[in-house]
Amino acid sequence: MLWLKGLPVRNRVLLAVTLISALCNIGCSRNSQAEQIARATTGGSAARGATAISRYGCGSCHIIPGVSGASGLAGPPLSGIGNRIYIAGVLQNTPDNMIRWIENPPAVDEHTVMPNLGVRHQDAIDIAGYLYTLQ
Repeated sequence: MLWLKGLPVRNRVLLAVTLISALCNIGCSRNSQAEQIARATTGGSAARGATAISRYGCGSCHIIPGVSGASGLAGPPLSGIGNRIYIAGVLQNTPDNMIRWIENPPAVDEHTVMPNLGVRHQDAIDIAGYLYTLQ
């Protein structure tokens, strides 16, 4: 970083603005891709899904990449869930099945330890949309 000292202040400012802009574009691109995946798989919103995941406390039992504080160890980590063949080892991984599982896991598998959290249908659609971005 010593080479920055030799640059005029104007050039340092331009460099900083360029770097910040590039980083924002990378982040915006990822957000845009996540929203496209969510819309294509479930018709939901990945951003709303991440918010709902936090609101319902999913991270108290699961590690969920991209969700702050989601570091629970009671349930399986959800990284890569978008590419898995089965959901909870009992359902083929399809958007309809993912939504169904999120809404009421014990109705799908009476032996599951995952509780029915009372997830509203639209929230389940959005959560599933977010989870499909985890590939």
